[in-house]
Amino acid sequence: MSQAMKTVLRSDELSCPSCVPKIEKALNALPGVEKAAVRFNTGKIEVEHDPSQSSVEALVEAVRSTGYEARPSAF
Repeated sequence: MSQAMKTVLRSDELSCPSCVPKIEKALNALPGVEKAAVRFNTGKIEVEHDPSQSSVEALVEAVRSTGYEARPSAF
């Protein structure tokens, strides 16, 4: 098993706290995801995951599946 890494995604569409559990649930359902934390007030989504099981593209797609757009962020 690969070492877990932290990926930060950014979304400009998060406008209320009700989106948080929906996005976290979708991300946590992916294989290799250890923890997902959504901060709606900053648009920051932090995901600790095994990149050999869930790629950054898979994380972005999981967020999209909830109706929100996300992109990888350096911060």
